[in-house]
Formats: sequence, structure tokens, C-alpha cells
Amino acid sequence: MTKIHGIIGWPLGHSLSPALHNFGFETIGLDARYEAWPTPPEDLGDFMDRFRSENIRGVSVTIPHKRTVMQYVDEMTFRAKSVGAVNTLFWKDGNIWGENTDVIGLAEPLRQLDELPGSAMILGAGGAARAAAAALRELDVENVTVANRTRSKAEIIAHDFVLRAVDWQARMDERPELIINTTPLGMSGDLEALSPWDADRFPEGCVVYDIVYNPLRTKLLREAQAAGCRTIEGLEMFLHQGLAQFRLWTGKNLDEQAARELLLEQLGTKG
Repeated sequence: MTKIHGIIGWPLGHSLSPALHNFGFETIGLDARYEAWPTPPEDLGDFMDRFRSENIRGVSVTIPHKRTVMQYVDEMTFRAKSVGAVNTLFWKDGNIWGENTDVIGLAEPLRQLDELPGSAMILGAGGAARAAAAALRELDVENVTVANRTRSKAEIIAHDFVLRAVDWQARMDERPELIINTTPLGMSGDLEALSPWDADRFPEGCVVYDIVYNPLRTKLLREAQAAGCRTIEGLEMFLHQGLAQFRLWTGKNLDEQAARELLLEQLGTKG
């Protein structure tokens, strides 16, 4: 019997997840498929009933369900509990588990650096910022600050993860070795011409990581590279969170480079 997987969210725009996972299922020869399920908030409970009763083996969860879905799961990983959000549902021992592979996706590209940074600044204070804070904690990066336009939101993350909140206006007075942008600034559309950091204020030799992946090279990354910084594209986070989901659902590893090339093709970008 075909094993069904999919993604829920509302509104559910174009997602790279179906292409990634269906490619993966085909690659390993698994009788499975991955679908898109637009799910308004009022229908989440009905969907979870369907998840339990039908042959649905795994679900990706996106906005606005990452927090509200927590009330419908049987168990959660420590990672999901610490972030306070779930982006992946999977079955284990007859129970529905919630995981947050965004943390894995954020951390993995940093693990591949020759040397981990000793200090970091997170820009933004939403769910992705919480995932970034959890990732940096897993990597034992001790000196971490968070800045957000609304300081009170940054202070909540700082409290929950024992970080230091700084005023948005003072963010560039800091000299972090790693800057992680979790804001939508630079995203394709009305925000594409914007950057959360001034081009002439990058700390020398810092690593700049933008979780925005469309466009692949945001204004932030282009200016950081021009300033001599090492850059990490948001597609890397998306790729690794997806690979982690695939492992949870299948117990198999998907070829990283083949998956990366597929995603670049989907974005219309040559690798």
C-alpha cells in the first residue's frame, strides 16, 4: 500500500517539499508519495483525525500550525519542546510524535564549518529565531545575542534560551562572529531590496547566514560576500531540515548533493 505523506499550512503557497520528498521516495524505490494539503486553522483538528485514521505516515507542518498542532500529538522530542513548535509529524511505537527539524536544518551547515564561531547574533524573534537559538545551544555556542524591532519579543527568546537581547538600533554595534538572519527582509517580492545589516558594518571575517532562500543570494548575502565574509544560503537550512524529515519517515539517508541539485533546479538556479 502506498505510504502517504504531505505538508499542511494556510495559505499553502508554492513549496519545494513535494519535489524533494517525491524525488527521495523514487530514489530509494519506496512506494510512497508526498502531497500538499492546504489546511485552514479551523480544519486542523479534522486533519489530525484523518492523520490517525488513514495511511498517512508523515507530515510537514508550516505556518500557522507549528504551535497549535502540538495539542494534537502524543509525544514531542526535547528539541520540539524547547523551541515550542513542531514542523514534523511521524509515527513511533503507535504514537504520533512531533519534532522540529528546523533546528537540525539550521545547525547542519554550521557543523560543516572548519571552526564553529564563538559568538553569534540572531536577527528576528519569530519561530525561526527560536529554532536558531536552539541550534546554537546544541552547538555549544555560548555568546549569543538576539535583536528584533520589537525588543520585548527578543527578550522572551533571551529569557527562554538564556541569551542576551540587544536593541535593534544597536545591533550593528556588536561584533559577532556569526550573523543569522531569521527576518523576512530580502525575501522575493516587496522585501527583496532590503537587508537587516548595513553593507559597511559587517565584522571582519564573520559568517553570515540567511535563512531566506528565495532569492538564493539575498541582498544581505551579496553584500556580506563583497565585504569578505563567508556566507551560508537559506537553501542549506531548507535542504537539511528536509533530509532530517526524510530520515524520520523512511529510516534512509537521501543523497545530499543530488537533493541540493534538485532544489536548485526547482528554484531555476544553476548549481
